[in-house]
Amino acid sequence: MPMVNLTVNGQPVTVPEGTVLLEAVRAAGVDLPTLCYHEGLAPYGACRLCMVSIIAPYQTIVASCAYPAEEGIVVETDAPEALAARRLALEFLLSRCPQSDVIWEMAAEEGVTASRFGAPPPEQAGELCMLCGLCVRVCREAIGAAAISFIGRGMERRVGTPFDVQSDACIGCGACAEICPTGAIEIEDRGNKRILHTWNTTVELHACPECGRFFAPKPTAFLKEMLPEVADVWALCPECRQRRTARQWIEQAPVSPA
Repeated sequence: MPMVNLTVNGQPVTVPEGTVLLEAVRAAGVDLPTLCYHEGLAPYGACRLCMVSIIAPYQTIVASCAYPAEEGIVVETDAPEALAARRLALEFLLSRCPQSDVIWEMAAEEGVTASRFGAPPPEQAGELCMLCGLCVRVCREAIGAAAISFIGRGMERRVGTPFDVQSDACIGCGACAEICPTGAIEIEDRGNKRILHTWNTTVELHACPECGRFFAPKPTAFLKEMLPEVADVWALCPECRQRRTARQWIEQAPVSPA
């Protein structure tokens, strides 16, 4: 695989061609803040918290999560303009989501203690969604459901289901809540139902055939079609699955001679 050589904060770094600049910066041991980046999803560049300065062979400031590592470039993560851009982005996020502990912690690490842009309207005072798009992207790119999407523009932009009603495309996997960096997505398991409050959606849960506990949405038809050799195992809850695997391992283990 072709490799790319660059310099980050004076340190030489070599990464595979096609690596985003953020990963090259991490390879240099630098921990940049980010809320919208995930290694398993396509770059998006929404939060603007990973801004860095390229000082050679040209000068520019870029979102490192959406910019490719290039041969011979020299990157400074703590250049004044990069620091200013990251702090400005954090002020915007604090103004939108003043109740988010995650954003406050990231702001404190960057030396930001307040936002000059004021507070959101009273009806949005408890807002935790900072429009990073991770939930939308994981649903579309990883799960393949596309059950949620961005709605509206500008100040009215938000994430939701079509017409804010039950999404028939939602399989209730919970990937959106798992990947959300600020805890903005509310999901509750109640009996044999999984209620995705944020999406106004309810899905039926599958019961473990061994212990009877409801634990996950019903994926059995999909599993039998795509993964027939393991469908029966994955139909079990994690605890029963672990017990069955351990039991099979013991049964198949060679017996030592006396």
